[in-house]
Amino acid sequence: MTKLNQHQLDFAQALFEADRSGTPLHERDWTGVVTDDDTAYAVQDQVMKLKGLPVGGYKVSLTSKQTQDMFDADSPLYGQQVDRRFLPAPATVRLAEMMEPLVEVELAFRAKEDLSPDDSLEDLLHKTTVAGALELPDARFADWFPSLGKYNVMADCAVGGRVVYGNEQASDQVFAAVDELATVSAQLFLGDRQLDFGTSSEVLGNPLNSLQWLVRKLADQDKQFRQGQLVSSGTFVLPPKLVQGHWRVHFDHGLGDVELTVQ
Repeated sequence: MTKLNQHQLDFAQALFEADRSGTPLHERDWTGVVTDDDTAYAVQDQVMKLKGLPVGGYKVSLTSKQTQDMFDADSPLYGQQVDRRFLPAPATVRLAEMMEPLVEVELAFRAKEDLSPDDSLEDLLHKTTVAGALELPDARFADWFPSLGKYNVMADCAVGGRVVYGNEQASDQVFAAVDELATVSAQLFLGDRQLDFGTSSEVLGNPLNSLQWLVRKLADQDKQFRQGQLVSSGTFVLPPKLVQGHWRVHFDHGLGDVELTVQ
């Protein structure tokens, strides 16, 4: 287990306070405090400890080559999230209660039983529910996208904000085979205007690859993806800035619409 020095403990405290107060940090004040993955995840663990609430689920970030290149990374990363960050659709959020949020189009999976690092993609298909989702990444840093350093993204719970998820269905009832999960298409709208279009193959080739990566990464850290926990698995599109209005994403494969009102 990585032991944090006092400066790193102070960083975790500052992230916690920023989350609670809504006053963002400035990256220049924390440059070089964390310089490796293990320490970044240890700071994240300390932030979660300070929150004093159980882990409700996760988000996986940097699941496309484009986003990995933006943050000088060669693999995904994850963030732990508390239950109140996951909102069933239709949902309403207020910009005044967030910092600098974005919008991502994703698939969300919930574990119907504890997941194992030995689970195959086929196993994960049978052990989960699936839903369309809008994720709202939101860092505890000012002017964070797309220039925030990778280790600070990791320490900041993968810049978790909110996850708005749609109707949940058994994954193996929606998809007859693993490969079908790579063929989901989604259209993102703000009001009547289509902003973007994406496919699930952008997420590590198949969003179940993202879930499997997370389950194995957690196991490497003596953690487990537990029954009832939810994960947003990675974005289909490069995220635009969240603004006021009515947001909607339409998914095919019978996953339906996910709607969000931003006040």
